[in-house]
Amino acid sequence: MNSLDIAISSLTSVPVLAFALGILASRIKADIGVSKSAVEIISFVLLLAIGLKGGFALQKTGLSGSGLPIATTLLLGCLIPLIAFAILKLVPRLSLIDRGSIAAHYGSTSLVTFTAALVFLDSAKIEYEGVVTTLLVVMEVPGLLIGILLAMGGFSALKNRELLKEVLLGKTVLLLLGGVIMGYIAGPKGYESVKTLFVDAQAGLLTLFLLTLGIQAGKNFKHFKELGPTLVGFAIVMPLIGGSLGALAGSAIGLSPGGATALAVLCASASYIAAPAAVSIALPTANHSVPITASLGITFPFNLAIGLPTYFWLSQTFTAIL
Repeated sequence: MNSLDIAISSLTSVPVLAFALGILASRIKADIGVSKSAVEIISFVLLLAIGLKGGFALQKTGLSGSGLPIATTLLLGCLIPLIAFAILKLVPRLSLIDRGSIAAHYGSTSLVTFTAALVFLDSAKIEYEGVVTTLLVVMEVPGLLIGILLAMGGFSALKNRELLKEVLLGKTVLLLLGGVIMGYIAGPKGYESVKTLFVDAQAGLLTLFLLTLGIQAGKNFKHFKELGPTLVGFAIVMPLIGGSLGALAGSAIGLSPGGATALAVLCASASYIAAPAAVSIALPTANHSVPITASLGITFPFNLAIGLPTYFWLSQTFTAIL
């Protein structure tokens, strides 16, 4: 399957089309929304499913060789919010606090984008290393903390126990890391016992979640005037920068093209679930609608439609060169 076929497959996949349907439904005010409790259950299952799948894969391949990818991901997790913060200086009338808030969102990761990337790789029969799920957990924390520290101009945020609890012990980290550990311990027999819900149904659950996100993105259109053209440009350029860095780094440390693609997606994605909770605690005076609109309304659909095949192409190219 060449890059064009992969791009077409990504654009015409059911989850991506569900996101587009959600936007359309929101704009014509059709009542097809999923209840908040149902969305929470779906997100819960997706988090645990990603963790379990990664744990099963790690148990199969072993932990040897995971140190370098984890160290590289930590470095990227620190670097990306610094790059975002520097670029955001070009956005007119953006305060220091808002720059840090946006940098935290773009330094953090998007579970849904990552899940879409794994579904994309699985559907294209592209193999990837089991450690990539662990990398999702690894990148979640430094991006959030560094963005918040930049906004506050120092290390005072580290004294905020409520913030640290949200970042280090929040639902995202606990379920992902817990799933990895459970999957690793349970092994193949455990995999088979939960495969129907947590693996086979993953694409269907993702479709429902993307339908809901499409509805939310459509409702956020009213906030687009707050962004301005420069910030809209940032929401497109920043994932390309992060994705390129991730693809290059992944290829350089010996990950397969699929594994490098997964790392690129982590670097390119922007959080609109975990980050808002942490940022609202640390930076209550920030304009919270701006980073959510940028990440969910622009970066997320960009990554779904254009980013995924682009990052795979970059990973293939860098792997061939290096």
